[in-house]
Amino acid sequence: MRKIFIGLLIVTLYASCNNHHEAAHEASKYPITNPIQKDTVITKEYVSQIHSIRHIEIRAIEKGYLKQIFVDEGQSLKKGQMMFNIMPNIYKADFLKAKAEEKVTEIEYQNTKLLADENIVSKNELAMAKAKYDIAKAEVLLAQTHLDFTDIKAPFDGIMDHLHVREGSLLDEGELLTTLSDNSKMWVYFNVPEAEYLDYITSAKKNEKQQVTLLMANNKPFPEKGIVETIEGEFNNETGNIAFRATFSNPDGILRHGETGNIVLTIPMKNAVIIPQKATFEIMDKRYVYVVDANNVIKQREIQVSAELENIFIIGKGLSKNDKILLDGIRKVKNNEKIESEYLNPKTVFSNLKLFAE
Repeated sequence: MRKIFIGLLIVTLYASCNNHHEAAHEASKYPITNPIQKDTVITKEYVSQIHSIRHIEIRAIEKGYLKQIFVDEGQSLKKGQMMFNIMPNIYKADFLKAKAEEKVTEIEYQNTKLLADENIVSKNELAMAKAKYDIAKAEVLLAQTHLDFTDIKAPFDGIMDHLHVREGSLLDEGELLTTLSDNSKMWVYFNVPEAEYLDYITSAKKNEKQQVTLLMANNKPFPEKGIVETIEGEFNNETGNIAFRATFSNPDGILRHGETGNIVLTIPMKNAVIIPQKATFEIMDKRYVYVVDANNVIKQREIQVSAELENIFIIGKGLSKNDKILLDGIRKVKNNEKIESEYLNPKTVFSNLKLFAE
């Protein structure tokens, strides 16, 4: 009886060890899959600077005392609206003097013309009188221009910034008075890296006006959509970026010159190679995957990520759709190790990424 019991115990232990070995064997199989390749679009955010479509400095063109200010800081102005008046007395006196000299030379010219018609004076004397008269008329025009410059008016509809001077200030020629911004439309500048510029410029929709969204500083979208209208002609050699400019209508005047925000740009990507994020690992700021060869040997390979979406990476360099990559168990294996693998269909893998996400 004791021998029978010992025999049963040995059989049980053997069966248990065999089942444990089979379970370990099954557990050692690592899931592998292929990247998928497809046309897709990604959204990228770029820090942006917001500028008025017209933003100018209002400066004094003439010297003199600032006699009167007709506007206030932050005021909306109409084209031609009076802004500043520089004391005009000297310029008005110069104008009246020039007008008087013009009248004198006009009389002299008319008298000389009558004498020339009678052949009493030569044609040269008539020409000299005419030249003096023309000079006097030019002096009147110049004096009138200087006088007009004492009245400074808004050159276009816009919003005025803060005042740099006060009434009674002695102004020099060219002194800054204020600035004026036309905010009816806004130019939003953002810098795009070279690789993303190339994706954009080589896309099938490159000849269409690209529509973009502006996220304001409060992270809320600006209600109007913008259009990418221009790309600068040169890359910045220091940053490797090139500037794009999008134009936004600003009917409610929400945007102001000097604001910041983020441009959201949709970039089409043709034949993009896509893999799960969890199939990658980092070493010294570089990203890698394990590629599985025909003999089930894993090889560490560096990749370049061109875009990142939820749970997936879009690969710029390093992989093709035919490569088999290790999907899980990355921390349990070593480079050049032979593994037992289980192939998973990429469609199944990508449809269940939420299950694979760590």
